[in-house]
Amino acid sequence: MDKDRRRTLAFLGGGVAAGVIGPAFLGCAPADDVADAARPNLPFPYAKLDPDRIGEAGYKNFYVGDCMYGVLATIVDALAEEVGEPFASFPTDVTRYGAGGVVGWGTLCGAANGAAMAIYMVSRDPARAINEVYGFYESEALPNFIPSDARFQLPSSVSHSTLCHVSISKWCDASGHKSYSPERADRCAQLVGSVARYTVEVLNAQFDSVFQPVHPISAAAAACRGCHDRGGVLENSLGMMDCTTCHTNQTSGHP
Repeated sequence: MDKDRRRTLAFLGGGVAAGVIGPAFLGCAPADDVADAARPNLPFPYAKLDPDRIGEAGYKNFYVGDCMYGVLATIVDALAEEVGEPFASFPTDVTRYGAGGVVGWGTLCGAANGAAMAIYMVSRDPARAINEVYGFYESEALPNFIPSDARFQLPSSVSHSTLCHVSISKWCDASGHKSYSPERADRCAQLVGSVARYTVEVLNAQFDSVFQPVHPISAAAAACRGCHDRGGVLENSLGMMDCTTCHTNQTSGHP
């Protein structure tokens, strides 16, 4: 039985011993009582992690389960070593749905999706940490972490978006490689390492009570929100992404 299947059974069944599912499934105790007793409260305990080690592992894990898995499983596995439960039995395999912007739909990048999930599991101030990692993803030239066993030496690009299809298209334009090339796959693997590494840097800073965000929303997004967000003249949208990456005056409601 592989690691993720064992984790899924343990997590859902309250533990598997000698092949017997836990009491919530056998009627030995009220299911709600067992579930409440077994369900740990958020945030889960955190221990500081080595960002470079996380970056290396994230790169490798991309080739195991793709982008969302690469970030989330890397951080969970490291915390399982440092902390134990609830990370040791957490079913990281569930994050495989995030591949390619959710099963290939090209929406939210799986690396960003996995980072947000990891942060929400352990942070006492998750919104600020997620905002910082997403600002990093949107505005930095990525990948910016090159693993020791990288398959290719590749250029970086700035996505100005957290969307998978935009991120990949921007990189393809900058690099000259096709979206289904091995180079693009390795670019995403290196991106996973970069995002996982920065996520841990943010979590470590929060753990040490020294976190200060350095990637605010873009000036373009802030300007657009003046009209389009809560209380604006139009108030017909919400979000914090760089609007001008995709929207022109003609598509955003301006005359």
